[in-house]
Amino acid sequence: MTDKPRIGFIGAGLMGHGMAKNLVEAGYPLSVLAHRNREPIDDLVSRGASEADGVAAIASTAKIVFLCLPGSPEVEEVVGQILSAKGPVATIVDTSTANPVSTRSLAERCHASGISLVDAPLSRTPKEAWDGNLDVMVGASEAVFEKVKPLLDVIGGKVVRVGETGAGHTMKLLNNFLSLGYAAIYSEALAIGAKGGVSAEVFHSVIGGGRMDCGFYQTFMNYVVGGDPNAHKFTLRNAHKDMRYLVSLANESGIASNVSSVVKNTLATAEATGHGSGYLPTLADIVAELNGVGRGKA
Repeated sequence: MTDKPRIGFIGAGLMGHGMAKNLVEAGYPLSVLAHRNREPIDDLVSRGASEADGVAAIASTAKIVFLCLPGSPEVEEVVGQILSAKGPVATIVDTSTANPVSTRSLAERCHASGISLVDAPLSRTPKEAWDGNLDVMVGASEAVFEKVKPLLDVIGGKVVRVGETGAGHTMKLLNNFLSLGYAAIYSEALAIGAKGGVSAEVFHSVIGGGRMDCGFYQTFMNYVVGGDPNAHKFTLRNAHKDMRYLVSLANESGIASNVSSVVKNTLATAEATGHGSGYLPTLADIVAELNGVGRGKA
């Protein structure tokens, strides 16, 4: 027996698999929702987790439920099912990248049912998720944050309370805006360079190690010049979704979305041309193709 609370985990995908693995290995009783991809579910069950056949089954036993879902529509649907189940759930920790407007509305509904909704979106990659070394941006009251921090410390190497509910998802969108903006800039710069006779390798030899270098630049260029197709496993479809949320938030806030709208439209073009399932660094190929140049070639 353990005095640790039972956790339900919904969304054991690329990021969720590693997070759930670390929770169960830390000794938390874990129920995981069945998923179309059997590999992570079977792995988690082999480590001691139990499999549930629906959201209601998760909500009927779990004290805390983690969500790691594609976006706000899925989060809204699952939270609605948890509330309808009227089980022992006291806290929902939403690690998805979601729209803060939706998050704040859901938090009010949860509060009316005696449940705390914590937005705790993530930064970094599935590798860090597996290693328990994610960056976690948390929106919650100070009291609720202190209650959930031991759990978040299991999945994260850097756990920061950024404000009240909704602030976590806001900070995550700002974080992604920076990285996705860089992706758009790198892609256009590489296309201009290719047209002007500057190869991607030469570009990288100048920028790499200089003042404009950074961790994201390195993973992006690990695909462009290193040829690693898994250098940054984040799809263009999800990137486009995140920028739609960011522009929506800017519009609601009365902020002119001059730059963010351009980045959003760049990603919209990538998805509209059939490349939504590609990973983010492939944006360099798409921008090059749209401009009639071979990436890295004059």
